[in-house]
Amino acid sequence: MPPPPETPPTDGREQLEAMEYTIDELARAANTTVRNVRAYQDRGLLTPPERRGRVGIYTQAHLSRLKLISHLLGRGYTLANVQELLQALVDGRELHAILGLEKAINSPWTTEMPQHYSFLSLVRMFGNAISMPALNKAVALGLLETEGLGYNCRSPKLLEAGVAFAKAGFPLDDVLRVIDFARPLLQQVSDQVVGLAVGELDRYGEGKLPPAEDMPRLAETIWHVRPLAMVMIEAEMRRALEQSATKYLGDRVAAIIEHLREQPPPFPVVVPEPSPAENTPSPTPDPAQPLG
Repeated sequence: MPPPPETPPTDGREQLEAMEYTIDELARAANTTVRNVRAYQDRGLLTPPERRGRVGIYTQAHLSRLKLISHLLGRGYTLANVQELLQALVDGRELHAILGLEKAINSPWTTEMPQHYSFLSLVRMFGNAISMPALNKAVALGLLETEGLGYNCRSPKLLEAGVAFAKAGFPLDDVLRVIDFARPLLQQVSDQVVGLAVGELDRYGEGKLPPAEDMPRLAETIWHVRPLAMVMIEAEMRRALEQSATKYLGDRVAAIIEHLREQPPPFPVVVPEPSPAENTPSPTPDPAQPLG
């Protein structure tokens, strides 16, 4: 029977839009502080959350806007500049079109929620494999972030993978060294992929937004490209891993064969000399004589 057709990748919008955050979770996901979230909200840069009893519930739209604000501030703009820019966008174009394009570009590429871990919980997870140098290295790489008396982890799945490596006997220093080496290479690939996803915007010129009537189509295009980009990267990563595994296995097997060739035999090989009877040639029968 032919294999069933593969399920086409989905853009993940439903899952992303269904994600909700408290103010603490929102600040953690955006790598900022609760104080900043409240300040941006007071200035009108963030819309108020939905109230459920005494708890405010934030959405992916809040997270996307918060990441955009943090990025602009990191480039040297002031809050007044950001406020003026956002207000100009709202005044000059349809708000829902701008928000749709912003979400398509700036929404997270994962539905993972950051989690907080105490030091003791990390010790219980990693056991003797954990050390302060390894923790400090993980913090330096941004895999863990100090928060209070514990650590915030943006990717619990990656942390669980580290635990599995540690339980399998791999030193954490070696695992972190691989991540440190791979990060700039993966960043270059990611820059190219995101360039594919948002390259349609370049047609309108640098520093210019598309007209409002084009934004829904562009947002749909970007949402469509996002999962395809993930499939492309995952497929290439699998191919590279298979090739590396085959190469290393072949190299090791070849080295073992060469090593065996260089070793003397485990015991002397004695070739017995032929007996005199074996040295005497058999008489050649006379064809003239009858047999028998």
